[in-house]
Amino acid sequence: MKLGRLNHIGVATPSIAESIRYYRDVMGAKITHKPFDLEAQGVKVCFVDTPGADGTHGTQIELIEPLGPESPIANFLKTNPSGGQHHVCYEVEDIADARKWFEEMGKRILGPTRIGAHGTPIFFLHPKDMMGQLTEIMETPKEGTHWSN
Repeated sequence: MKLGRLNHIGVATPSIAESIRYYRDVMGAKITHKPFDLEAQGVKVCFVDTPGADGTHGTQIELIEPLGPESPIANFLKTNPSGGQHHVCYEVEDIADARKWFEEMGKRILGPTRIGAHGTPIFFLHPKDMMGQLTEIMETPKEGTHWSN
């Protein structure tokens, strides 16, 4: 198993609209995708693009707002009402191989592999096994998909 690039940093927010205004108007960031509901995970999502050092696509910031009180993000916001960093996400070439490797390493995987906001398979690793950080592992988007740029 080989770890790929840092794809995004997930940031929980009580209001995606307010967070978009902050990143766009204060930080000068580009918002290239409209917010959308990811009902299977109980969240509304929007990505903030950052440029890579060589001018290519850099790491994204994933803004995450709960869709309702049952959302895992709603629970996070109870403890952190103004929002904050929720998780980091790394790419891997093959999600099944990565899952098997982490299982063999004794890492706790939270739930089944499922389709994430980029339209590719993902799973999460328990923070206690990952130096205190909730970690998302996602299969690298394939060339030609709307999330591969």
